[in-house]
Amino acid sequence: MKSLLLPLLLSFPLTPAQAQNQAPAPVTPLPGQILVTGTLADEAAKAAVLARLRELYGVERVVDQIAIGNVAVPANWNAYVQKLITPNLKLISRGQISIAGSNVSVRGEVANEVQRQQIASDIATSLNPTYVVNNGLRVSASEQGLLDTALDKRIVEFDVGQASITPAGLAILDEMAAVMQKLKERKVEVIGHTDNTGLRTSNLALSQARAEAVRTYLATKGIKPEMLVASGQGPDRPVAANTTADGRARNRRIEFRIAQ
Repeated sequence: MKSLLLPLLLSFPLTPAQAQNQAPAPVTPLPGQILVTGTLADEAAKAAVLARLRELYGVERVVDQIAIGNVAVPANWNAYVQKLITPNLKLISRGQISIAGSNVSVRGEVANEVQRQQIASDIATSLNPTYVVNNGLRVSASEQGLLDTALDKRIVEFDVGQASITPAGLAILDEMAAVMQKLKERKVEVIGHTDNTGLRTSNLALSQARAEAVRTYLATKGIKPEMLVASGQGPDRPVAANTTADGRARNRRIEFRIAQ
């Protein structure tokens, strides 16, 4: 069986300098956009891949350079590609995932070693044993480490069901603000998460409101508002099982990430 003429290649957010240094292409992606290239067998397969990526990243961030051609792929290949496009991909920056026949290669930067191992494991377990997965992920530079160390696995707490930050949560944010002052014009994503209790739509709205509340407070501590991006992920990216009180508490969290 022939492999793909070109691999399906997803390129994750680039910095401005990286985008400028890319080889010439029919469409040049802007910083933060997701570039999708390669050759697929038909329009249906292409539409499915693009729909999944746009659902994950947003329509405006996905740059389509997929061609249609005479290619052959392993059985159920399109279904496996869909399984690979998961929310965990959003943890990767400055990277690519290449899916060429039964060979999958992922590279780029993640925040810590746990993420590096977990993403590769999730990819491998979503495929059948005939697929070969090459984990080229690496832990990102020390700036993300500064944020992770300052937070130190603590939870920024809010009043129950509200976007108002508790005094203990404000104390943590005071420490985070001091660290962010050292980052020298690096943009930081403030990401709100919830457990899965209640309606997903309500949790998404609450997580967004909490992220915005954190952004607003940090701005009062001297962090430029334009250097903070707030987003809410609701219950979609748990770090623990929602079946226990401790797990749900861990999932109700604020995450700080160096924006790429």
